[in-house]
Amino acid sequence: MPRTLPEPSVDSFDLTVILSALADPGRRALMTALFRSSEPVDCAVIVEEADLGLSNPTISHHYRILREAGLIRSVADGRKRIVRVRREDMETRFPGLLQAVLGGH
Repeated sequence: MPRTLPEPSVDSFDLTVILSALADPGRRALMTALFRSSEPVDCAVIVEEADLGLSNPTISHHYRILREAGLIRSVADGRKRIVRVRREDMETRFPGLLQAVLGGH
């Protein structure tokens, strides 16, 4: 049965944490690929698209940082992870931030 992994509430979003998560080039590349997709996607597909050349543990770490910052929602379905950008939540708390940081890439 699919389950949503823990994530912060919109009210607890911290701009410093979000910007710190996006400061890493690998995480920013993952977020840019996710941002381009309007639908939830398998995290493995995004990793292939971004072609970062990073190890699986490093990729998992990047996804965890993005999720804990509130940037993405991850749903675990067995070994598969479906991820999507929390666009509406981010837009509610920090209007225009994702478009400003990721939209031009």
